[in-house]
Formats: sequence, C-alpha cells, structure tokens
Amino acid sequence: MRYLIALALLTTPAHAWDFTPSPICTLAHIENTAEMTITYDHTTRLYAIAVTNSDGWPAAPAFSIRFDGPRPGTISTTRHETDGPTLTVSDIGFGNVLDGLEFNTTATAFTQTAAVTVSLDGAAPEVQKFRACAMAPVA
Repeated sequence: MRYLIALALLTTPAHAWDFTPSPICTLAHIENTAEMTITYDHTTRLYAIAVTNSDGWPAAPAFSIRFDGPRPGTISTTRHETDGPTLTVSDIGFGNVLDGLEFNTTATAFTQTAAVTVSLDGAAPEVQKFRACAMAPVA
C-alpha cells in the first residue's frame, strides 16, 4: 500500500512556482486547469505573461488579472492575444504583475466570459529570482 501512495504522489502535479534563467528569464506555474508563465527576454527587453486555460479563452475585448491577499489589485489590458487555450500579454514593464505575484495569495486571470485562479503559495522567492534575472546586466 505504501508503494501505491508513493506512486500516486509522484504522478501528481507539484503545483510549484519554478524559476529558470536560461535561455530567457522564466517563471512558471502549473495547476490542474491552468498554467501561467512569465518571461523576460533581454534581447527584446519585453516581459510577457502567458496564461493557458484548459477550457480555452473565448475572444474578449479585455483581459485582467486580480490579485487577492495582503496587497490586492487588478490589472487590465486590451492588448492581449489569444492562441488556442493560451492568452498572452507582452509589455516593457511588469512591475505591477510581479508585485501581485510576490505579495498575494491568489491570482485570477479573467476575461468577460472565462477565468482561472492559481495559488501564489511559494511564488515570492521565485519572483525575487526572476526580478534579479531581469535586472542582471547582459554580457
């Protein structure tokens, strides 16, 4: 029975926030119904957030992210693109997004007709690594 429990735990998604510095600064999180990836590319100087919703993203005129927790807030834009189940926003600054991820407990990405909520448990130290990567000088 112990082996079955161990096997079940190994096949369950970890739901952790993960930072990788290469080939570009990347912060990623996967849950059962959603995936969120934030990138910074030193060559283009662009930040991007891609939110994949297992139910897809219907066409919508606006996209928002609501952060709930000690420093709540909502960020909205009409400059988003949808490609199948993934919605992406790119910009030259992401301070509000990174603050929301680092200092809150959940993030809800939503349009007028669809929404996904992800846990921000464990995000703060990974966001700090991401910020350091984005600010690091490029040789």
